[in-house]
Amino acid sequence: MIHSMTGFARAETQHDRGQLRWELRSVNHRYLDMQFRLPEGFRSLEPEFRAVVAGQIKRGKVDATLNLELTRAGPAETRLNQDMAQRVIAYANSLGKELGSTAPLDPLALLRWPGVVEEQEPDLESLSAVALDALRESVIDLRAARAREGEKIHQLLEGRCAEILRLVGAVQARLPDVLSAIRDRLTEKVETLASQANPERLEQELVILAQKLDVSEELERLQAHVAEVRAALSQDEPVGRRLDFLMQELNREANTLASKSADAETTRYAVDLKVVIEQMREQVQNVE
Repeated sequence: MIHSMTGFARAETQHDRGQLRWELRSVNHRYLDMQFRLPEGFRSLEPEFRAVVAGQIKRGKVDATLNLELTRAGPAETRLNQDMAQRVIAYANSLGKELGSTAPLDPLALLRWPGVVEEQEPDLESLSAVALDALRESVIDLRAARAREGEKIHQLLEGRCAEILRLVGAVQARLPDVLSAIRDRLTEKVETLASQANPERLEQELVILAQKLDVSEELERLQAHVAEVRAALSQDEPVGRRLDFLMQELNREANTLASKSADAETTRYAVDLKVVIEQMREQVQNVE
């Protein structure tokens, strides 16, 4: 089963210190490109986060955002720095004596002094484990979303493969009529000449012309490439680059077929082939 490189996933988890939420978005990219947006205190965990994503995703541009909402309520969130408070009080008393001021020190003003009240740092050890578990869940969901999108692409590509084979069959069925028309045109031109043409020489020229216009090899290669595309679609591994190469080969054969075309109908089939192949190429650009 092929996977698309487009997907979205979100996972939320509750912790006694707050709520963590991962949001993952992925789009097509030539390689695996990961961008993380992390709160302060989690940046040191980025290598571990990258390893989690790379374990499931092989290609695509992945944007991962971690949102952390800490619970602020409760006395455990802040701590009074006794040393800083004592120093501020001592400085205030000393300055008051020098200025001759006897006004009492306002406790609320003291608490607002920088460094007197400190916020406790989040318990990163426990939060990091929760964040990693939530990321693993998000990546699994992202891979599932990419698999669903990949199934749609698979069906579209299968339909295009069937259309290519139909057009190839139409060209093959027309080949005898094309060769007969070439013979008739060449014979008609010879008959307009004053001298009588040598039948053997005429037959030789027809054989040479038929060889130049023979597209049987191109049609066979188109069929072989379609078989390769279908084989790749059945594999349970990243095949985007292989499919992209096969699109180039299909397009090359369609161009050769168009250049060798000896009648308008075959040219139309060749153009239709190129349109179908281009539609496939656009879809393949999004395959992992």
